[in-house]
Amino acid sequence: MFPEKGTVFFPERGFIGTPADAGLAFEDVFFRTADGVRLHAWWVPHPRAAATWLWFHGNAGNISHRLENLVLLQEAVPVSVFLFDYREYGRSGGEISKAGTFLDAKAAYQAAAARDPLPLILFGRSLGTALAVHVAAQHRCAGVVLEAAFTSSADVMRLYFPFVPPPRPDAPTYDSLALIGKVRCPLLFLHGEQDEIIPLEMARRLFAAAPDPKRFEVIPGASHNDTYAVGGRAYFETLARFVREAAARTPGA
Repeated sequence: MFPEKGTVFFPERGFIGTPADAGLAFEDVFFRTADGVRLHAWWVPHPRAAATWLWFHGNAGNISHRLENLVLLQEAVPVSVFLFDYREYGRSGGEISKAGTFLDAKAAYQAAAARDPLPLILFGRSLGTALAVHVAAQHRCAGVVLEAAFTSSADVMRLYFPFVPPPRPDAPTYDSLALIGKVRCPLLFLHGEQDEIIPLEMARRLFAAAPDPKRFEVIPGASHNDTYAVGGRAYFETLARFVREAAARTPGA
């Protein structure tokens, strides 16, 4: 069996900071998955929130490694943020696996939706895009933001590990290309022009299969992990506009 930990997943336990270090009020939230794993999240409220931002992060580190991005997001975009760690990341329990991340994503959606009645925006970056699509294909949300999205884990495996045999047909897999057509809310795609991990054309393939309304934004000069830093003000203005428009479309918002 192809080892997922150390090739697909790179969890880290140790934190490098908390929102309090940046002067942000926050709450540690613990919740459980359907298989009983205890997960950890930060709930970071915004005083003028138009929506809740459920954040599915990438495959490395933990939520503390998104702290700089979180601070900039809160300064520029009117969202309360629910940022959680998958199993085995940070303060979350359990052992990481593809099958487990699906349970984590569903539990996080339920926990985030229960925090606040505001419209719910799903944000996925890299690995997290597959989980955001998985959730949005089954549950109601006001909008989905996919940054550095890939079509499927099978396509990524062929790109990086062409010598590895395909997984069993019944093995858990990420397949956003198969699910994107089931998403029934506005979609915003963001991708670094010079992304060295996920080819831009792979994201364009996923975008082509997605239903309307949708929008694709390329961040000039950005690579895989620096989109928000390179994109700067224009990047966050794009997010803020998407949030306001998605919230306005939501009944009762």
